[in-house]
Amino acid sequence: MTRKDELRAGLDKTRAEIQRLAAEAGVEVPELLPVTKFHPAEDVALLAELGVTDVAENREQEARAKAEALAGQLRFHMIGQVQTKKANHVARWAASVHSVDSVKLATALNRGVQMAQERGEREADLPVFIQVSADGDAARGGCPMDKLDELVGVIEGLEHLELRGLMVVPPLDADAGEVFRAVRGRADEVGEGVGRRMALSAGMSADLPEAIAAGTDIVRVGTGIMGPRPVV
Repeated sequence: MTRKDELRAGLDKTRAEIQRLAAEAGVEVPELLPVTKFHPAEDVALLAELGVTDVAENREQEARAKAEALAGQLRFHMIGQVQTKKANHVARWAASVHSVDSVKLATALNRGVQMAQERGEREADLPVFIQVSADGDAARGGCPMDKLDELVGVIEGLEHLELRGLMVVPPLDADAGEVFRAVRGRADEVGEGVGRRMALSAGMSADLPEAIAAGTDIVRVGTGIMGPRPVV
């Protein structure tokens, strides 16, 4: 079996599982965002040949290199933590950022997008998701729930960012379904406040059933599609 065949099989199996879970839960089928971290640009190019238009990455430097190597073939989304000092880099290549968790980062990304547009490196503004913290542990990243409304207000006031929704990664010891349902509710509340629907980016290979049942709009799947990470 060729590598392209392996990826096709992973995509088909994952898509079928998502459709089955959505049907069982009686919800809309969420968008699948393949996670390609640690896998080479050659693999991502094969995904593009298989019709994939969007992929997600966790590390800025790796993502930037792949985005440059595969420019024009597909869109790269940032789902990992972003250091403020890397905001200018991310603003050049990211189709969206799912991990905005502070006013400082939002402001830096807004400035980075403006600079990239002025230099002709980017045309569109930057869609973003606020990553919320389900347990308040700052070390894991995420905006505490009690700071969410403030961050929403700041992003709504920034010229070059477009707030699209909320993202969450449940703590390992948490009830994933409970976390997803709570953040789905908060996303709906935020949407009512800003006058448009907010999407939920939630669910990975290990907790797909809980995320889909809770009404997630985007699931992020890596291993189920790409297979085990390459041994370096």
